[in-house]
Amino acid sequence: MATQTATANQPNQDLSVEQKLQKLREIYADAPEVGRVALEKIMGELEAAVRSRQKAATAGRIGLRQGKISELTSIVKLKPGGAKRLRVLLDVLGNNFQGADKVGTLHDMRFVFLDNDTKLLFATAYDGNWDPYIDDFATKIPDALDVLFCDAEGYPGMHSPAVRDWIANNQITADAWYVANPNMTVAETRRLEKVGKAVDELLDKVG
Repeated sequence: MATQTATANQPNQDLSVEQKLQKLREIYADAPEVGRVALEKIMGELEAAVRSRQKAATAGRIGLRQGKISELTSIVKLKPGGAKRLRVLLDVLGNNFQGADKVGTLHDMRFVFLDNDTKLLFATAYDGNWDPYIDDFATKIPDALDVLFCDAEGYPGMHSPAVRDWIANNQITADAWYVANPNMTVAETRRLEKVGKAVDELLDKVG
């Protein structure tokens, strides 16, 4: 799926800035009026974005990377009753996923039920490349992930060598993805938070 996306987007890489913008105008020619009007209003911003040449790189086996940050998005089918069980687990956790801190490179994690609870969308942002990230999951929090994903169809368990292929086969590379601070890892963000807190405390004492 990632290969298909890359191939579909490839022709645009060879177009000039002007050609890309003209192609955009052409594709929006029969769009709803609200979209056509808005497009012209932001055309300057779009041109600047195209000229910036900021591109997403590959995260390794699958997925995109912006700077030091990568994305992982998966949609998996759930076994009958799986969504009910997982909803109870997530409710008990109450968004307290401190165990995920053991991985050390995980920025965020989202669970969304789809299609009348028959599918689960799981998405994360993380530091570095795909293989080390999956290795961290498998070695640092395998049992927690087995509890979370045991009702996903075909899930072999984090202790199984087959889990890497299962994850890759269910992962979908993002068609577009934005990162506000692509060069700030989890460790660097926490370090800055500590420095900021110390500076605030110092300023409070001085003041």
